[in-house]
Amino acid sequence: MTDLFDTNKSRASEWFRNLRDQIVTRFEELEDAYGSGPVGRFEVSQTTRPEGGGGLMSVMRGGRVFEKVGVNVSQVYGTLGARAQSAMAARGIPGMQDDPRFWASGISLVAHMVNPHCPAVHMNTRMFWTPHAHWFGGGADLNPCLEYPEDTAHFHAEMQRACDAHSADYYPKFKAWADEYFFVPHRGRARGVGGIFYDDLNTGDWEADFAFTQDVGRAFLPAFAPLTQRRIDTAWTDADRDTQLIHRGLYAEYNLVYDRGTKFGLETGHDANAVLMSLPPLAKWV
Repeated sequence: MTDLFDTNKSRASEWFRNLRDQIVTRFEELEDAYGSGPVGRFEVSQTTRPEGGGGLMSVMRGGRVFEKVGVNVSQVYGTLGARAQSAMAARGIPGMQDDPRFWASGISLVAHMVNPHCPAVHMNTRMFWTPHAHWFGGGADLNPCLEYPEDTAHFHAEMQRACDAHSADYYPKFKAWADEYFFVPHRGRARGVGGIFYDDLNTGDWEADFAFTQDVGRAFLPAFAPLTQRRIDTAWTDADRDTQLIHRGLYAEYNLVYDRGTKFGLETGHDANAVLMSLPPLAKWV
């Protein structure tokens, strides 16, 4: 069984890296094709985690389409600290007190756009392993500051297409989970227009769960890129920019206060710059 999971961990990690390569290539193509001014390019750096593992951080800043976008992949391992053990035990993950070793790999993406009419977006998928359990998680959600209902409908349709290929129950379940997960309690509102979110996915069929996670990743570019192409040349005003910056403040609040991935990354000693890559380059509060 150990050999099998070593193979499966390698397959998952390789998939996340391949997906990263596809997305980085497509985003640079969008930079070449749209907007005006200097063309943005990703700066790539290695990240390390002292206890074990690391990753690849790819960040583009100051592009003509993307004001800031990060596409990170990681593969980390070691021993979970007491707070992480308690958090996972509270979710029903077995064996945390007996053997807190872990391995995790995934991709995490956040894009903040130049044009306020282009929605910001988040996507991540991951695999987590302990000696007593393993699971997949992830999802994607759209974060427009100026919402277009047809854009929201398109994004959700692509997420639903990925879900429906595996189970008719997945989209309504994971959409509702996203609506709950990406809610900002202290503001009494969602941070965006939702998408899908899932975690602790272990149906007992690793291949099926991996296939679903791959399809969620494959759905991202068809869900998001057409929205950028549709809105990139829309004229915008200073008032639109002000709305965008205030909405980014909401996004920053959520990621710093509530996001599970941010908390896990910081508590387990991952590279802080990689963990906080999701924060916007500029934001505003009223």
